[in-house]
This record gives sequence, C-alpha cells and structure tokens, in this order.
Amino acid sequence: MKDNELVIDERRHFSRILFAASASIHQGENQWQTTILDLSLNGALVEEPVGFSHTGEPITLSFTIQGSDIELQMETELVHQRNHQLGLKCNIIDVDSISHLKRIVELNLGDASILNRELALFVEKHHSAD
Repeated sequence: MKDNELVIDERRHFSRILFAASASIHQGENQWQTTILDLSLNGALVEEPVGFSHTGEPITLSFTIQGSDIELQMETELVHQRNHQLGLKCNIIDVDSISHLKRIVELNLGDASILNRELALFVEKHHSAD
C-alpha cells in the first residue's frame, strides 16, 4: 500500500457498502435517472447521468428499496465528479429515511459496533451544522 492510500483511508469516517439500485437525482428544475453504486450513512456514489450539469445547487437523491414501496430521500451536495461518477454527501435526511438507511448499512456491515460509532459521528456532524 502506498502512503497516500493510507491518508485516504484515514479520512473516510463512514463505511461504504455496495448497493446497486435505480435512483433519481433532482437539482433545481432538472431531474435525471441514475444508479447507486454504493451507500454510507453520509452519502452515496452514483453513476453520472447523461446530460448532468452541476449548477451548485443541492442535489436531492431519491430511491426505493427493491421489493418494497419504501422510498429514501436525502438532500446532498456534490463532493466529487470523476470517472462518470458523482460523489454525494448527505446534508439533510428525514427521520424515516435515516432509519431505513441505518438498517441497510446494519444488514450489510454485520457489526453493530461499527454502525453505532458511525451513527454517533453522523449525528455529531449534522447536529453541529445547525
């Protein structure tokens, strides 16, 4: 492993889980269909939709859990755009959506202690932003 790879790992506070799902992103009056590549409590990595053009406005990510009618929605900001992918950081999420997202992460992590630590960090980061 290279030294710069270690720095990247140290900066990551939230475990990412592979999660393939159809989704939509909305920015202002624009809407695009996309696919989620991975999820964390703090955001998502999605495929960059054809015709996507970032305006600087918040991006709302919406998706439904496969096999259910449960829809999750979060307001995000674009943190990176490269390799035809968009890195979205969650800024605002409703209680129902974070509850479902927590369950998805919990089922995929298999370690409640990691999830609890990350959930506490998520709450701390978002509470201090108020």
